[in-house]
Amino acid sequence: MIDKKKILIVQPIHKAGIELLDSNPNYEYEIVEDTKIENLKSKIVDCDGLSIRTARLPAEVINLGKKLKIISRHGVGYDNIDLESSKKNNITIAITATANAVAVAEHVMFMILNISKRKNMYDEAVKSGNFGERNKLPKTIELWNKNILIAGFGRIGQCLIKRCLGFEMNVFVYDPYISEEKIKAFGGQKVEDLSKSIKGMDIISLHMPLNEKTKNLINLDLLKTMKKNCIIINAARGGIINEVDLNKALDEGYIFGAGIDVFNTEPPDKNNPLLKNDKAFLSPHTATFTEECIRRMGKETVQNIIDFFEKKLEKFKTIKL
Repeated sequence: MIDKKKILIVQPIHKAGIELLDSNPNYEYEIVEDTKIENLKSKIVDCDGLSIRTARLPAEVINLGKKLKIISRHGVGYDNIDLESSKKNNITIAITATANAVAVAEHVMFMILNISKRKNMYDEAVKSGNFGERNKLPKTIELWNKNILIAGFGRIGQCLIKRCLGFEMNVFVYDPYISEEKIKAFGGQKVEDLSKSIKGMDIISLHMPLNEKTKNLINLDLLKTMKKNCIIINAARGGIINEVDLNKALDEGYIFGAGIDVFNTEPPDKNNPLLKNDKAFLSPHTATFTEECIRRMGKETVQNIIDFFEKKLEKFKTIKL
């Protein structure tokens, strides 16, 4: 008789991932849609592995998983998982390190282009019958020869730089963990000081984790030092940019525009001022929501669990606790 591993799928994933489990006799699984803490407490007790998307997995839940050995995150961020309890219980945390880079990089370019070309304003002018008034509209911005700073140079940043170079932009990279040689090999220039380098940038795209060092990293003081034509994009983690400060900077003309896919609280509070700010281009944490990416993430999430139990999980797909 096969001793099957029980896998808890917290929040549904693409069927391609489920099919991997269906085809493997060593695993059984349960899909959990109710992510309330009390429900997760009851479900985690007898599972060996767990996948999770955006739901919170606090210590009070993790500590009940006495058999739990692997948490596989459907994505690359892991701030919804309590790391201290994971470490204490010797649980491995894996991420879908190779699945979402293209989708996020394309989403960043989508935001940059929509903001710089004033998509909403120009589209509305035609649809509202003001075609003849086009000369009165504010002018757009070219990307050619503009300076962009990519803050964080993991797989997403490395995908993004290729697209920026395709628009003949000057690409600068801030990442203290990546060598100057590697950045140069991708066609970028390494900068050592984030706050100083920001002053000369036309576009800033954030690709770093949320932690004590990056929380509210982009605040009003820093926003005031940016160029007035600067566009800032956050498709990384909510909380890196102070949203109140960002709204003020947009309103007072310190920067040109912002593209925000992630928020400090999700969904954002209805009183969040960015929701009514015409200079903010927003999306509901959907940078990875391409058909292709969702399929890749579903498969990689499950494959990471299988690889862990088969002792084949690659180290770069795990988080150092």
